[in-house]
Amino acid sequence: MATFIVFARLRTKDQAQMEIYSQKGAGAVAGHNLTAHVVYGKQTIVEGPAHEGIVVMSFPSRAEAEAWYNSPAYQEAKRYRNAGADYSVTIVDGL
Repeated sequence: MATFIVFARLRTKDQAQMEIYSQKGAGAVAGHNLTAHVVYGKQTIVEGPAHEGIVVMSFPSRAEAEAWYNSPAYQEAKRYRNAGADYSVTIVDGL
């Protein structure tokens, strides 16, 4: 069963930190089986609080999603994401 990780960027605090995150995050995908479905595309918020953007990635299993998220490479990148913006991140199983 596919598992998705959904990132909702709520507010950017430091664009320079986000640029470092973008570089390190791109490098963190090496060796992981993931597919990006949405990367900050055009959006229309029809309910709920506003956010700046959404990223949706899928993995073949929850174990693979958690392995990527908890990997040393992503944890290093995440430091810059946390410094650069406020996010809500959810791991959710697909159908």
